[in-house]
Amino acid sequence: MTQWNGAASAAARHLGRNAIFCGLTALLPLIVGGYRGLAPSLGWLLMLVFCVIVLALTVHLLFDALLFRLASSHQTEAAGLAAIDDLLLRMQLRKPDGTPRGLDRRIAGSRRIVWRQRFALAICLVIFAILLIYAGDGQPLC
Repeated sequence: MTQWNGAASAAARHLGRNAIFCGLTALLPLIVGGYRGLAPSLGWLLMLVFCVIVLALTVHLLFDALLFRLASSHQTEAAGLAAIDDLLLRMQLRKPDGTPRGLDRRIAGSRRIVWRQRFALAICLVIFAILLIYAGDGQPLC
């Protein structure tokens, strides 16, 4: 396995783990909040919006992980990245451009999406904590 294969494979592994962890974490406040019926309608709607954002980014990151896994299955970096570009063109997710991006730039782009996902998850969890405090009138709910 060459260095770029290892980098693409590691990126796919990290993106997949992060996506699944954050996606499941975003679902927990929805389950607990819906079960207890503790959220006022505006707070519930705001938390729902951020949870949907986290879940949408989760799907995007899982797709990116699959693309990196596809790239790592090829012998050369150029062939792997060409396979990604070809797939995206056939799915009509990308328009043809003159200069393909390298593996490092693609991984950096996926890392930016990871940080956006984490930020949206943090906002979702803060809103959930506020709703828990609001529902208990400052008293512990346990």
